[in-house]
Amino acid sequence: MSLIVHKYGGTSMGSVERIKNVARRVAKWHAAGHQVVVVPSAMAGETNRLLGLAREIAPHPDGRELDMIAATGEQASSGLLAIALQAEGVQARSYTGWQVPVRTDSSYTKARISSIEDARIRADLDAGRVVVVTGFQGIDGDGHITTLGRGGSDTSAVAVAAAIGADECLIYTDVDGVYTTDPRVVPEARRMSVISFEEMLEMASLGSKVLQIRSVEFAGKYRVPTRVLSSLTDPLIPLEEEMRSGTLITFEEDEKMEAAVVSGIAFSRDEAKITLLAVPDKPGIAYSILGPVAAANIDVDMIVQNQSVAGTTDFSFTVNRNEYQRTVDVLKREVIPAVGARELVTDEKVAKVSIVGIGMRSHVGVASLMFQTLSQEGINIQMISTSEIKTSVIIDDKYMELAVRALHKAFGLDQAPAEKA
Repeated sequence: MSLIVHKYGGTSMGSVERIKNVARRVAKWHAAGHQVVVVPSAMAGETNRLLGLAREIAPHPDGRELDMIAATGEQASSGLLAIALQAEGVQARSYTGWQVPVRTDSSYTKARISSIEDARIRADLDAGRVVVVTGFQGIDGDGHITTLGRGGSDTSAVAVAAAIGADECLIYTDVDGVYTTDPRVVPEARRMSVISFEEMLEMASLGSKVLQIRSVEFAGKYRVPTRVLSSLTDPLIPLEEEMRSGTLITFEEDEKMEAAVVSGIAFSRDEAKITLLAVPDKPGIAYSILGPVAAANIDVDMIVQNQSVAGTTDFSFTVNRNEYQRTVDVLKREVIPAVGARELVTDEKVAKVSIVGIGMRSHVGVASLMFQTLSQEGINIQMISTSEIKTSVIIDDKYMELAVRALHKAFGLDQAPAEKA
């Protein structure tokens, strides 16, 4: 008997019939003797509907109240799933994040989990029940409801799995695994049966929408075996067949995995580039610029500081497009008056494209092939960022899909990786 956490996304919970299918799938696992904890998202579109109502009332509503509203979506889906399980003859009990409790900080709308108490969950599991825990939400030190931000149910599921020592966390979604890139952009994209934790972390951080990055970070920190698989298959398929499907995120680097120099192409349209021209080139200038941005709880991604010319330098960085206006406001209000700059130049129409693969560690010329491929397509590179297993570039967003298709072909990702002898 294994202890398994199931997570189901909004599409999987999108209708009464789909909730019934989720219940049938969970009941199958329970009948096979497994202890099961389920973490569901709100029904598809429900969170957007709720937040839309709030913004009809006020364009910039208070974050605490937004969390009060948004958390109800998961509460409804959890109760509905518990009822569906009971209709299948399975004892089930649902809990909100504050009932478990899932403890977080007070960063409303994007809180971070600090701890999860497992006593209630374990007591119900020992009593033979399936436990349903709301994803996406928790409670802060003052007893206020918090939410974890978009994709927070993935994070909740992996965090719960870590807290209870689950044998595996199964992330059920509307795709059947992790692909070499988005099949909607490149129809030839292939599903990977296995991906390393490091590659998945890079793919998630670089724009892959399959898993939320914080969920991958939790999986890595607590070494939670995690599998991504489809909830849209027949819920009653044999367990053995179901466990062979999807993509396993592994912590053991199989030698065969290195046969593929590049494992995947990630991309993000949600980028904005900001440049401060001619700021003083002196110690502490980067902190003087980015410190106030960080204090505003804005995440910065790629950073480039140019060579000093006549005692000044140009400083560029990227942020999520949703944070663009807030970032500009912080710079104009706090940074530019303090440090000075000849000009503030911004561009909301950029995209990030990245190649990822643990095989890049042991192969030379990977970045140059990327740059050559983009050059041949007439695509100009605006910024470059690298690590051991990835290279990212910022380009004009109108060329993003062309870049992804060209790179996918250049690195042979439409072909199965060669086997090592």
